[in-house]
Amino acid sequence: MKQIWAPWRSVYIGGNHGGKCFFCEKLESDRDEDNLVLLRGNSAFVIMNLYPYNNGHLLIAPNRHTGEIEDLTGEEMMEIFKMTQKMIKALRSFNPEGFNVGANVGRVAGAGVPGHFHVHVVPRWSGDTNFMPVLGNVKVVSESLEITYKKLKEALEKLAEKK
Repeated sequence: MKQIWAPWRSVYIGGNHGGKCFFCEKLESDRDEDNLVLLRGNSAFVIMNLYPYNNGHLLIAPNRHTGEIEDLTGEEMMEIFKMTQKMIKALRSFNPEGFNVGANVGRVAGAGVPGHFHVHVVPRWSGDTNFMPVLGNVKVVSESLEITYKKLKEALEKLAEKK
């Protein structure tokens, strides 16, 4: 069997997940590029997923720490959905053929951070699921997070110019 090395995963696998919520930590910081925060709003924000399924995998969360969808305010829900729409427009510059948009609510449903509600936006391309995940239990992401971040920031700037 061949091995594919992904040493950056050890930070997550071996990390202390019992500490402060990473969404809240990133939101409190003013180092958006270092933290991969793409967009901040009054009640929600967008951050890139450190362990993406595909290039451009984004997380959209309320600023307020809450894990339950039914606890979101109307303002939070509206801003999360508007940010989802805006980020899909920005991601279209990557020429995806589709998107997965969804939320995992509760650990049993797959929520990796069950204490802070968030929506996933995952761009999809025909053939992006190939033999690697099936046979090797490995996902190949072809672009660094830093390059993807810069491309998305440029796409957001172009969207702002159109208004």
